Amino acid sequence: MIEPSYAELQVTTNFSFLRGASHPDEMVLQAAALGHAAIGIADRNSLAGVVRGHIAAKEVGIRYCVGARLDLVDGLSLLAYPMDRAAYGRLCRLITVGRRRASKGECEITRRDVLEWGEGMLFLIVLNTGCITSSGSSSQLAELAATFPGNCYIVGNNLMCRDDAERLSHIADITEKYGVPMVATNDVHMHSQTRRPLADVLACIREKCTIDEAGYRLAPNAERRLKTSGEMALLFRDYPDAAARTVEIAERCRFSLDELRYEYPDEVSPDGTPPQQALEAQTWEGAKRRYPGGVPRGVQTQVEHELKLIGELSYASYFLTVYDAVRFAREND
Repeated sequence: MIEPSYAELQVTTNFSFLRGASHPDEMVLQAAALGHAAIGIADRNSLAGVVRGHIAAKEVGIRYCVGARLDLVDGLSLLAYPMDRAAYGRLCRLITVGRRRASKGECEITRRDVLEWGEGMLFLIVLNTGCITSSGSSSQLAELAATFPGNCYIVGNNLMCRDDAERLSHIADITEKYGVPMVATNDVHMHSQTRRPLADVLACIREKCTIDEAGYRLAPNAERRLKTSGEMALLFRDYPDAAARTVEIAERCRFSLDELRYEYPDEVSPDGTPPQQALEAQTWEGAKRRYPGGVPRGVQTQVEHELKLIGELSYASYFLTVYDAVRFAREND
């Protein structure tokens, strides 16, 4: 029998400090080996590992979805996946805003930030056991669904724990109430169950306890691993659309890191003069100071040639940055 298609979209790697027990490239290679249609890596408030995942995905030919998990200080946790280049830029800005307002190693992202910067993203909303029936969570869910219609999903996990059936039933009720569909994920923290010992060690370091003291602070089993599409279909046999929806979401995430190229920051003069024009003005003023009796013809020809080349290569902003740094150094002795 042909296994149903599946894409794992809730993957945590070692770039989520003291949480993920596998590297991004290990996750990608394992997903490809298992026959996944795609894989989405969403580390906590970070895009740090996306390049490694992207490179590995290109090597094995699996679709790769760039994302991040946003743990809001005043709300739910969201798996954010940009659908295009502009949305990826907004996701970068959103995480930057959160990092800049927090102490080193922390990130403070609010619901208001998401509402401001979330255009063009798909949001997979993570409801933990405590907030499934919370009125505050319900209002946040309704707010997200209204602000980003058609772009929100609710994560459903079946991690082979005793309360999975009840929890998934609650989530199914919520999806029907708010019109936000469920998507199946496995909350992956390791590419293989062989990493369970490492995952336990990481948990102990994170919780500042020994392995003998850890108790329920450890994961109850080794099920937070990448699984085959057949395994996921079996776990979600009562909600088959939730598993099939993973591929639909992956196909909507059209953004690729291949779209990026280096873009030098704009150097805008106080009066709004374009960089090339500002550089030419500064250059000829400097030439006059260097040659008060008049710029020699050979020097003038060379300057004109170099300014033309700089303009063709769009390097004017770089020269203005260097000029600004040198000027500051001279003014400050």
